[in-house]
Formats: sequence, C-alpha cells, structure tokens
Amino acid sequence: MADTHSQPSVTDPGDLGVRLTLLNAALATKVVCVRRYTRHALLAGGACHEAMRAVFGLHARDEQDHALRLAERIQQLGGRPDFNLGGLMSSGDTQDDEGRTLVELLRENLEAERIAIASYRDLIPYFADRDPTTRRLLEELLDEEEAHANALHTLLKP
Repeated sequence: MADTHSQPSVTDPGDLGVRLTLLNAALATKVVCVRRYTRHALLAGGACHEAMRAVFGLHARDEQDHALRLAERIQQLGGRPDFNLGGLMSSGDTQDDEGRTLVELLRENLEAERIAIASYRDLIPYFADRDPTTRRLLEELLDEEEAHANALHTLLKP
C-alpha cells in the first residue's frame, strides 16, 4: 500500500498554501526587479548612455512579464497574487542613485539576476512532482534570467 503522506498531492490544501506562499514571494521579488530596472533606465539617460537605457528598459519589461505570469499562475491555483512588497524593499531599493556609475548599476542588476537564478533553481525541485505546470513556468523564467545575467556579464567585460 502506497504511503500517500510522504508526497503531498497536487490537491493537498496544506501543500497548496506552501506553493502559493512561494509563488507570491517570487512575485514580490519580480516587482522589486521591475522598479530597480525602471529606475536604472531613467538614470542611464543622455546621448552616450542610450544603449544602456534600452537594455535596462527591456529587462524591466521582461521582469514585468515574469511578474504577470507568476500572478496568473497564482490565480490559476486559486490563490490571490500579493503585490505587498513587505520587507523586500531594502535600502538599496529606495536609495538615491544619482551619481552612481553605469558599472555600479550593471553590477547591482547582475547580482539581482544571480539571486533570482539561485531562487528558481531552489524552487524548481520543490515543484517538480507537486505541480509540473508551475515547474515548467519556473524553468522558462530561469532561462530568461540566465539570459539577462549573461547579457549583463558581457556588458561588464572590459
């Protein structure tokens, strides 16, 4: 006889609560990323920095898309997307960026991408058997985050 308690089913309400909490945390992180990239796009103005402004703007739109996809998945699971950022806003998210160099902005964004990559890599095994649809979504987002990190890393090369 199989032990049904060792692996929560897709419909286990306790497991669903955990999944929704994890997805809402990922959603909040994406909202912070949208804010950061948008702020950096605005800071990267000026004729010599238009290419960087475009990169940051594109990444902001990608992060917005990630947030929307996570919010939609939360709704599909019967949850409510939580856009309350709570403690996720650090001093780095509200600081005055005036006078910061493009290299500093690139490094900050690269570090944030690396954190997102690590987070998705941690989440994917949790969702693997519990929720294959969410696992696939997270794998797609991971691929896009890795592409962002590679692009930022390339821009930082001398």
